Amino acid sequence: MRQGGARTMRHLLLALATASATFSVAGAAASLPANSSPVTGPDRNFVKAIEVEGIRIEAEISPLNAARKAGEYREGDSVEVTFRISDTTTGTPLPGLFPGAWMDLVPDGAKEGPEACKEKIEGFIGGSLLSVPEVDLNVYYVLALNPGPTISVVDPLFGFGGSKLLAMVDLESPGYDWVSNEDDTKVYVSMPESGRIAVVDTATWKVMEEIETGGEPSRLGLQPDGRYLWVGDAKGPGVTGIAAAVIDLATHQVVARVGAGAGNHHFTFTQDSRYAFVLSEQAGTLSVVDIPPLRPVTRITVGEHPVSLDYSPVADTVYVADAASGQIVAVDARSHEVLARLEAKPGIGDMGIAPGGRLGLVVNPQTDELFIFDTALNRIIQIGDMLEGPDQVAFSDELAYVRHQNNELVLMVPLGQLGREGDAVPVIDFPGGQKPFGRLSKPTAAAGIVQAPGATAVLVANPADRMIYYYKEGMAAPMGSFSNYGNEPRAVMVIDRSLTERGHSGTYSTAIQLRRHGHYDLAFFLDAPRMTQCFGFEVQANPELERKRRAALGARVEFLHDGGEVEAGREVSVRFKLTDPVSGEPLMAKDVQVLTFQVPGVWQDRTTPTFLGEGLYELRFVPRAEGIFRVIVHSPSLKLVLNRSPSLNLYAVAPAAPVPAAAPSTQPDLQTH
Repeated sequence: MRQGGARTMRHLLLALATASATFSVAGAAASLPANSSPVTGPDRNFVKAIEVEGIRIEAEISPLNAARKAGEYREGDSVEVTFRISDTTTGTPLPGLFPGAWMDLVPDGAKEGPEACKEKIEGFIGGSLLSVPEVDLNVYYVLALNPGPTISVVDPLFGFGGSKLLAMVDLESPGYDWVSNEDDTKVYVSMPESGRIAVVDTATWKVMEEIETGGEPSRLGLQPDGRYLWVGDAKGPGVTGIAAAVIDLATHQVVARVGAGAGNHHFTFTQDSRYAFVLSEQAGTLSVVDIPPLRPVTRITVGEHPVSLDYSPVADTVYVADAASGQIVAVDARSHEVLARLEAKPGIGDMGIAPGGRLGLVVNPQTDELFIFDTALNRIIQIGDMLEGPDQVAFSDELAYVRHQNNELVLMVPLGQLGREGDAVPVIDFPGGQKPFGRLSKPTAAAGIVQAPGATAVLVANPADRMIYYYKEGMAAPMGSFSNYGNEPRAVMVIDRSLTERGHSGTYSTAIQLRRHGHYDLAFFLDAPRMTQCFGFEVQANPELERKRRAALGARVEFLHDGGEVEAGREVSVRFKLTDPVSGEPLMAKDVQVLTFQVPGVWQDRTTPTFLGEGLYELRFVPRAEGIFRVIVHSPSLKLVLNRSPSLNLYAVAPAAPVPAAAPSTQPDLQTH
């Protein structure tokens, strides 16, 4: 898992206390130190650069929509934000830095310049509720795989006490398993009922393509070099020709089908992506595939019902858990020989190799136990008691997490305290919600517990609670939770959208969506040398989005009365006009009403105004005492809701002369409440 996001924030917080060198470029106005100079970039994109203290920082915003003209940015578009940092003297890229960046929508009349830029960035880093950027380029998103069939995309907001739904991705049929590619720009979701793999673009949060694989695509495996995606087939015994599909991620084409026996298939790979290992549950075999030619090498019988496997890079060995025999089968990853069969107990299930590769953990949901084996010795060295139905193992850097089907508690096993043969297995627990994890509507192979990027924390999906919990290590209970907005989170995934270095190139980038139009600052922070930087650019309104916004608005209300003072006890005439918010055409509706009430007070009146034609209406009423009277137009058919409709304030004052007796009114009596 990539650690860049959390490292970035640690450096930002550390640097903030001692930040001294600041400069800013905002739009055309530049304010730089004497030893720096602005550099103009090519016209095709927004490109600006500065040079300061021997370092060149170039910022580029590249539209991902090929239809856009040079330098044109519209709300709703996805763009790639890139910073290239290099030495000004030699041009050598400067890798290993931890820049932070934000996009801030700048209101009219707001202060600009170096100090304003510095204050803005300090507010962003400090997490002030009054300093919230339009787009944070240092965050990650939480994805939930729903039975819907949908994927919820949640944007963490102000820590972990709340959340907001960023997007809802619609799938053709329910997803079963998913993986993201190396740079988190795409998520691949298997859809067994459709026979396809959905390709989700994480910049737009839309399905950009579906790859036909045939059969019932189920489990997915992405080899370490990211070149091929392996797709298992869930078809069972008696079906001939079962093969795992191999998809080239550069072209999204199925480039091979590797015979692997009847499904369900599981995958693991050697660290150098030389060999793929395909496990068939029904056939009880482990197929070894030479990846460069995509050619099967051998097939090994590993048991009657193998259910999971994993690879240890330290031992260079593949381990397979067979539920029928209770054996953990060790297979040499190079010679493909069976090295050992470790005797656990029948019923073993999910397996995981802990970080570092020395220890392996296998749960047994039938005996409620955890078996720990040493990959150097190929021997089970410890056995621990779990709760009811342990079904999944996950890891952070320091802990193993064990989830249970029939209990809401998650057990934590400190990895640093494991490895001494015969010792008791230490466990700590925390509640992963209110209800047991096994209560879900559709099964999935995807993980229900994942590590938060760069943090000593995990995210825990509880399907029955319809929540995702954030647990920070060392706490007695989850620190917070993410609402899944009424959906059942069958699995959870993290997409890290913080600025990430491409290889070791000194180029840091991420893809984001421009949410609103207006004038923006692209705010940049670097800790060494310590500096703040604001680049100004414009985002245009999208005509189609503007049309949709206006169509969703209520009718435009134009009061023809100036408001202000009126005399108490005298009849007041208030005219107003209703027009279409898009076309400006006058509107007429039968459900138009006017609410008039005194502020403060309990008197109010609801009446139907007189329609005068051409969208014009008239209300007549008598303010019965001195005070403030508010007039609000209400019409459900015209999308005028009382708490959001425009209002008119009238200030009733004592009359200048005695009020004559009112003539009999032709209006119906007004109801007062």
